[in-house]
Amino acid sequence: MISESDIHLAKILIVDDQEANVLLLARILGGSGYVSVTSTTDPTQVRDLHRVNGYDVILLDLRMPGMNGFEVMEELKEVEKDAYLPVIVVTAASEEKLRALSAGAKDFVSKPFDVSEVLTRVHNLLEVRLLYRRVRQANELLELRVLERTTELRETQVEVVRRLTHAAEMRDDATGLHVVRMGLLCARLGEATGMGAAECELLLNAGPMHDIGKIGIPDAILLKPGKLTPAEWEVMKTHTTIGADILDDGQCELIRFGCVMALGHHEKWDGSGYPQGLVGEKIPLLARICGLCDVFDALTSDRPYKKAWSVDDAAAHIHEQSGIHFDPALVELFAKLLPELRETLP
Repeated sequence: MISESDIHLAKILIVDDQEANVLLLARILGGSGYVSVTSTTDPTQVRDLHRVNGYDVILLDLRMPGMNGFEVMEELKEVEKDAYLPVIVVTAASEEKLRALSAGAKDFVSKPFDVSEVLTRVHNLLEVRLLYRRVRQANELLELRVLERTTELRETQVEVVRRLTHAAEMRDDATGLHVVRMGLLCARLGEATGMGAAECELLLNAGPMHDIGKIGIPDAILLKPGKLTPAEWEVMKTHTTIGADILDDGQCELIRFGCVMALGHHEKWDGSGYPQGLVGEKIPLLARICGLCDVFDALTSDRPYKKAWSVDDAAAHIHEQSGIHFDPALVELFAKLLPELRETLP
């Protein structure tokens, strides 16, 4: 509940071009214990005064020269963040009362003033106004806590994903930097395609999951320094479906992004890839982005079976495979990004 002391400390503004009315209302309110009562006879000042002071109630005369009360209320709507005008209109004309209420006023007092009416209406509106503010503040606090909790959960999800993908990658990449680079590359290429900030953040954190299925590939195959036999190669290819099985039916968008990338990052534009042999744009864009970035980083990194290529040689290979292995549009975007990527990648 709102205490009487809170109500009597509330900020009240009296707006009337007649000084006698201002003095009378101030005397009524002050005599009843209200200690923060200010006034103006210039209606053009009300908007700026309310912007600075945030009054709890404004007693507003309707008939004033230069700017009437209805015009003042329109200006107040530009300032009042709560979309709640704490206005009691002061009028002697009964026909204006309904119009004032329709314009946003919350109550009215009649001229000539009745002391009991003025005090009752001001008290009631202040009680509602202060309760409204208290509820709003409670809602803002609740929203902040929900946001903090949501952020904490998202950070936990990302941390778990990073640790799992790092564990899988450590089997054939002792530094674990491939997963870091994959996230950066995928996010930057995704941004170049026009994806928004939220999607690019998902790419940043989901890209490293593309090879999580390697956790199910035997060391004898995964770490073999020489060329794989046809049978071994068939086993190696299953890391795509293993990864998709691990991430399938994920409840969060991050896991869903990772599942698409794990399953489809070895598909090829001409349909000769695996595991589904998808062609062209039937390959999800996430998988196309991941596949190009994966090849680039794999070519420019040392592996048990090869030495790292130069960036220029890797870029030339990707260009040669445009329309064969890779989406031509992505190849073009990647070429434009390459000078920047040279500077930013670890």
